[in-house]
Order: sequence, then structure tokens, then C-alpha cells
Amino acid sequence: MKKIFLVALASLYVVGVAQMSYAQSRPNIVLIYADDLGFGDVSCYGATKIKTPNIDQVAAEGLRFTNAHASSATCTPSRFSLLTGQYAWRKSGTGIAPGDAALIIPTDRLILPGMLQKAGYKTAAIGKWHLGLGPKGGADWNGDIKPGPLEIGFDYSFLLPATGDRVPCVYVENHRIVGLSPNDPIQVSYVAPVGNEPTGKNNPELLKMKFSHGHDQTIINGVSRIGYMSGGKSARWVDEDMADVLTRKTVEFMEANQKQSQPFFVYFATHDIHVPRLPNARFVGKSGMGPRGDAILQLDWCVGEITKALDRLGLTTNTLLIISSDNGPVIDDGYQDQAVEKLNGHKPAGPLRGGKYSAFDAGTRVPFLVRWPLQVKTGTSDALVSQIDMFASLAALTGQTLATNEGPDSFNSLETILGKNRDDRQYVVEQSLNSTLSVLKGRWKYIEPNSGPAINKNTHTELGNDSKPQLYDLKTDLGETKNVAEQHSQIVGELGGLLKTVRETKQSR
Repeated sequence: MKKIFLVALASLYVVGVAQMSYAQSRPNIVLIYADDLGFGDVSCYGATKIKTPNIDQVAAEGLRFTNAHASSATCTPSRFSLLTGQYAWRKSGTGIAPGDAALIIPTDRLILPGMLQKAGYKTAAIGKWHLGLGPKGGADWNGDIKPGPLEIGFDYSFLLPATGDRVPCVYVENHRIVGLSPNDPIQVSYVAPVGNEPTGKNNPELLKMKFSHGHDQTIINGVSRIGYMSGGKSARWVDEDMADVLTRKTVEFMEANQKQSQPFFVYFATHDIHVPRLPNARFVGKSGMGPRGDAILQLDWCVGEITKALDRLGLTTNTLLIISSDNGPVIDDGYQDQAVEKLNGHKPAGPLRGGKYSAFDAGTRVPFLVRWPLQVKTGTSDALVSQIDMFASLAALTGQTLATNEGPDSFNSLETILGKNRDDRQYVVEQSLNSTLSVLKGRWKYIEPNSGPAINKNTHTELGNDSKPQLYDLKTDLGETKNVAEQHSQIVGELGGLLKTVRETKQSR
């Protein structure tokens, strides 16, 4: 017994010393968070119809995870959980946010960027936000737009306020819309048309990309969006330039901090490969898979620009680079961009079932790459990990101690993320579109009974909803084709009880 205790104590000492060493090195942290990128969408995860050399290089120089999960199969809740370390389903109002939503993250709590500020980091949020802006009742689009990222721990922000397919279609830098003329104020509504702007529904002849479902309201840059807006013509983005603009802002932030020898954290949330898919002319037609495939190539270019900048600035060796996605893939998500017709045998979800919105694993099992030269063990890891653990793991990396109410569902998985071990997270909870919860533990996945539809008819996605409990043995049935709940009632009871306990407690940690 004494020997076991001493071994355990020695292990804790080794981990503690290692984490002190990490904190002393104060690595820069770059998190590239792609949008709707599926498990099978990049070549280092098995795609053969498309090549992603820059992403593949990060995988070759780092650690590629095969069992990593976003906390949700949709965007807003995944982003909320990533930054707060709290399951989004614990807080109301954290579903897919409308473009005029108020900030959904409380300003009085410590979240990931604020924790890194305390550790001496400069922090930036660049790209897709989709977590709301402004106070309850709506943002002042023509004045100071706050609270927002700067009120919850970011030093700098350059944002798409919501998504590429939602108004307002402008960039917000810190508290202000970029390039807005006071003589052309912006109006935004998700209730009724404003101004006299044409809409996709009434003026389809003006569209350069037609909608397939929804997305029939105000036309911006030849594309109809969700929601109505008028004004702000000088401030409106050009979709085809978006990747260039966001990547340039990310590189500029890194350059500014390198000059000051200042450690930094940048949360670079790309628009790609979300709809509308309008990549730059450099990529149009290059994939042979239509705009969706071209958008994957553009995303890969973005990654290459970031890694080249790190090399040029002499920052590669001491930068922790993480690449992942907010949820799994969707093919037709509202526009007629031939994504379905031009798949050409490509399997965005790889061997997995479902996709974005789904309780099946393709909804949340996503690419997850980690590179930190000399620190991360290269190769592949099948360890069960969750993005919700970024908060506690980066706190450990930077020598921060979290209070019990800070990142309440986030566990310190740093040693696993860095490849020092392959320890599974004890369990992972996943959330689907209609808030159906699933739990993964070891080889088993349990999906709770629910009354939701089996298929999303618009996107043709299997949602994983069933009135009966579902249990899958992912070790032998990764594609979740055989529900073995009836054969393993004891495991169903155990995992159902675990999910009930997690749901009823205020925190996991």
C-alpha cells in the first residue's frame, strides 16, 4: 500500500514539475477553429478526393487525434463551451444564435481568454463570433457595440458578428463596425424587412448563388441571407475576400506581439467551410468538388499562411498550434452550390454516421490537431478528448489555478493533449441540435431517448433521434449501425444514470 502511495505521489510530482516547465516557457497559443469541417474532409484523416497539404503538415509535425469531440453538433453551443468550460445546455439561450442576439457569455465570469490575460497573455478573437453582441435588447450597430469580446477577456477583436449567412454582413473591430459611414446608418431586423433592400424571395434574378432552403431575405453581395438589413453599404463585406481579410488580421496580431516579445493567444475562427461558400477566385474550380471543396482548399491555405508567418517570425518552436472544428459536416445547408452533386465519392464524415446537427458521432467527432515542436509527441492518438477541456488544460499549461466555479465542466487533459499519455477522458457528453444528449465512455456510446425527427429534411442529415434508448459499441461499430441497447441493459442503465447525474449537478469538475 505504501509503495502504491509513493508511486502515485511521484506521478503527481512529475506532472506538477512538467506543468511548471510549460508555464515558464510561456508558449504562444494559436487556436484555428474551422466551421463545419467534417472528420473526413481533410486528407490527413483519410480524404482521397481532396488534398490539404498545409493541414497535413501540421498533423505530420504534431499529434493527430482520432477520438476528439466538440461539445455540440452546432456552432453557438460548441463555441460557448470551448470558451467558458461549461456545457452550453446548462444555460438557456445558448442555441444557434440569431444575428442580433445579445452577448450570451456573462461578463462577470472568468473564461478562457480572461484566464490567459491573468497569465500575462495578449488575447485576440478574429473571425466568426456567433455568441451575441451588445446588451439585452440588441446592439447599437451605429455606435459602440458592447458588451462583446473585449468585456470577457479579449484585448482585440475583429469579427463577423454572427455567421456568413446572417446579417449584419459587416466586420466589427473591437467596438465599432469597420468602414461605416455616419450618413448611411445600419438597421437590422430578424422580424420584418427594413429599408428597401431586395430579398432573395422577391428578387431571385439578382442572386449569383441561389438559396435551397431558408436564406431568402436581404441580398448582400449577390447572396440572400438570414435576416434583414439596410444601410452600411460602405461597410459591407465581400465574401470572396473574407479568408484573406481574416487571415491577414491574425498575422498582423501575431506580428505586433512578436515585436514586443509578448506571449499571445489568438482564437482564429474561420468562416470556411460554412455557407455561403464563396471562396476567392484563386480557389474557384480547383478542387473539382464545387464551392464546398474549393472552400476546403481555401481553409488549408489559411492554415498555411499562419504556419508560414510563425516560421517567418521565429515563433514556431514556442507556439502551441491547435486546429479543430466547431461541429461535423453538412452538405446542403441552404444554398444551391452543387455540394451534393459534386461530392464525387468524397465522404465528409469519413466512416462516421450523421453530421452537423446530429446525435450520431459525425456531429461532434471532428479533426483535432496539436503541434508544439519539442513538446508534443508526434503521431496519432486515439484518446477520448473534448474541446470543453481547453479551458482547464490551458490553465494548467500557463500555471493558473481555477476556482471551482470557473470552467465547471472542464477537466485538465493537458498531458493527453500534448501526447504525454493516451488517457481517455472519463466520459464525454455531446449535444445535438434539439438538445438530445449523448454520453461516450470507453467503447460505449449512449444516446438518450427523445421524440425529435429522425431526419433533417432540409439537409438530409440523420439526426440520431429515437424514442428508445440507443447504445453503440464504437470499438466494433464506429458507424453506429447496430443499436445493442437491448443486449446490454446494464450498460444502458449505467450510462443513463451517469448522464442524469451530470445533467442534475451544476458542474462536472
